[in-house]
Amino acid sequence: MQHLLTLFELSPNDLNRILDVSNELKKRLAVGDRPPILERRMLALLFEKPSLRTRVSFETGMVQLGGASLFLGDDVGWGKRESARDFTQVLGEFVDLVVCRAKSHDRAEQLASFNAVPVINGLTDLCHPCQALADVLTIQESLGTLTGKHLVFVGDGNNVAQSLALICAMLDMPFTLACPNGYEMDADWLSQVAKAYPKAKIETVRDPMTAVKTADAIYTDVWTSMGQEAESAIRKEAFANYQVNEKLMGAALSHTRVLHCLPAIRGQEITDDVIDSGQSDVIRQAGNRMHAQKGLMVWLLNRPWIDKNVA
Repeated sequence: MQHLLTLFELSPNDLNRILDVSNELKKRLAVGDRPPILERRMLALLFEKPSLRTRVSFETGMVQLGGASLFLGDDVGWGKRESARDFTQVLGEFVDLVVCRAKSHDRAEQLASFNAVPVINGLTDLCHPCQALADVLTIQESLGTLTGKHLVFVGDGNNVAQSLALICAMLDMPFTLACPNGYEMDADWLSQVAKAYPKAKIETVRDPMTAVKTADAIYTDVWTSMGQEAESAIRKEAFANYQVNEKLMGAALSHTRVLHCLPAIRGQEITDDVIDSGQSDVIRQAGNRMHAQKGLMVWLLNRPWIDKNVA
């Protein structure tokens, strides 16, 4: 049973294979080819948090692959009406794959622990692996290669930043987090990354202007994530000097791309003139959620097709 709760569950070879499949399927879709690789497969979307990109990209992607999906919200009683064991094992009788979007990473781990059905992490407080897959797919498209490309994340060392640090380590990409004191990535997470990838080039700095001087891509996210609303005022003050704006972009290279996982609070962590600029890949990045996740689902459920059809 293969799950994807974090990118630690993939090898670099696995990751590159998923990206190859994602690219192949995106090229085929562009010419109207939608091969039914996952025909009659059923995807369940088990969500505790609201979603636009994760829900729509997975549902649409599965339909394009010939399968179908079910959205499961509060009404199914996950963790409420019956034991987690019973819930998960019954779900495994009906569906082929579950995307779990949970408030706590422990919840996703519990779901996967019964090995009743493959589980994909659609976002937890610890990490966001599907977002990171789409992000590197976007950088690869824009810059032609990933090896050696410097990704700078300006803002909070949150779940998105942690997944990006790990995926950069897997792909031999330098990663820099520019954040104020007290908003670094989790120390245990970074320790795991260093243990798995001792040659990883990951650093945390305070000055965003210095950080972006060698950036091939600059990434930002909201300063206050879901569940942190009580800290909004404090965070707004702490991150006041970490806005991705025209001044910051002026310190970067001319080819530097701009990324944001959305939703964005325009005028806070990023300005309109940057997110809407010619250097911005934000909308294509959002679209690549579907393409990257299609590659992941095929990799999980139909590897024989990959072996026959992807070089």
